[in-house]
Order: sequence, then structure tokens, then C-alpha cells
Amino acid sequence: MEHGSPEWTLQIGSFGLTFNLSTLLMLVISAAIVFLIAFFATRNLKLKPTGMQNFMEWVMDFVKGIIQSNMDWKTGGRFHILGITLIMFIAVSNLIGLPLGGIIIDGNLWWKSPTADPTVTLTLATLITVLATYYGIKMRGTKHYFGTFVQPMSFLLPLKIIEEFANTLTLGLRLYGNIYAGEILLGLLAGLAGSGILGFVGAIIPTMAWQGFSIFIGFIQAFIFTMLTMVYLSHKVSKDH
Repeated sequence: MEHGSPEWTLQIGSFGLTFNLSTLLMLVISAAIVFLIAFFATRNLKLKPTGMQNFMEWVMDFVKGIIQSNMDWKTGGRFHILGITLIMFIAVSNLIGLPLGGIIIDGNLWWKSPTADPTVTLTLATLITVLATYYGIKMRGTKHYFGTFVQPMSFLLPLKIIEEFANTLTLGLRLYGNIYAGEILLGLLAGLAGSGILGFVGAIIPTMAWQGFSIFIGFIQAFIFTMLTMVYLSHKVSKDH
């Protein structure tokens, strides 16, 4: 199904900055959903958790386990909130395009997963790289941090620099590729369902199966992104690395 993207360009002299309004809208909605989940899960805290509080505590313990598998808790505990925010925001962003995916208005696709946009995933990956660099310098010192680029041998410096860029690219493109491919296939199935009665009947089972698989992939990719974030942070701040 052919469609475009709703765009708005901010023109400043000869310089123009184009924004994808659909991506911005879905990022705001995803952030709002995560905020509401956290708000309702923590507004009436009880000693014996039930319902949403129980879910939130499970997420907290799950992320804590991810951190502890990569670094000691004394070092990694400061990244607990970051990990919780990442896994929830990315999971919601991955899944939000599934229920109402394919809403097209005036030839523009308005409802989609924001993580199906490479700009979003590469920006997230870049922010993680910058954050890891910041904490590496803050916790281990400037001399130690930059010294790791020439250890064990100084001629490895170009490779270490390439590795930094490669880690950022793979972190962002892995997430984008998986979510984008899933939404493309769902779009093709939706097109088949709209082609007629036979197309609609033939698309029911594949669509339901792929929806279920996409939910699984959405959660797995949120876990992988969070796990790799903690791995990168561990390499920068842990004394063992």
C-alpha cells in the first residue's frame, strides 16, 4: 500500500529541518502510555503488591537482574531507572503500531511504531553511546577512559574508534530492522485483506499469527536493547573491563 509521511519543515534562512509528524506523535503517545503505567502502578503502594504494582515490581526486578549480570550492583544500581525507562518505552514503542497500524489520512501514514523509523532508533543508540562515554569519564577518569583506546597496543586505536561507531549503528539498526520488517509484512497482509472476500479470508490466519509473533519480537527487542545498553555501560565504568 503506497503512502507518504506527514512532514513539516522548519526553515531558518537557507537551512531547513524536516520533522516527521507521525513519528513525533507516536513518540509522545508512547511516552504518555509509559508515564500512565508507572503512575497507576505506584500511586497506591502496598506492602503486598497486587495488580499494576506487582507488574511494576516484576519489571524492576527483571531489569535489576540484567544489570547484575553485567556489573556489580554498587556500580550498576545508578542505571536501574535508566534500564526500567528504556525497556518500557521501547516495548511500548515497538507494540503501539500493531493494534491500529495502517491508519492513512490524505495519503499519509499517521499511526505506526516510532521504532520503525531509523531516525528514532539511531538517536536512541547515539544517546546511549554518549551516556556511556560520559559515565566512563566521570567514574573512571579521563586518563583511564581514553587510555583504554590504546590498550593493549596503541596501533589498535583506529579499530577501537571504528568499534564505537559500529556499536552505535548495530544497536540502532537492529531495533529498526526488526520492527520495520514486521510492520511492512502487516501492511502487505492488510492490503491482501482489503482486496476482496477471498483475500480477507486468506489473510485472517497469517495476520493473527504475525501479530502474535510481532508482540514477541517487540518484547525481545526491548530486552536486547536494554541488555546491550548495560553491556556497553559495564565496559565503560566497571573496574573489571
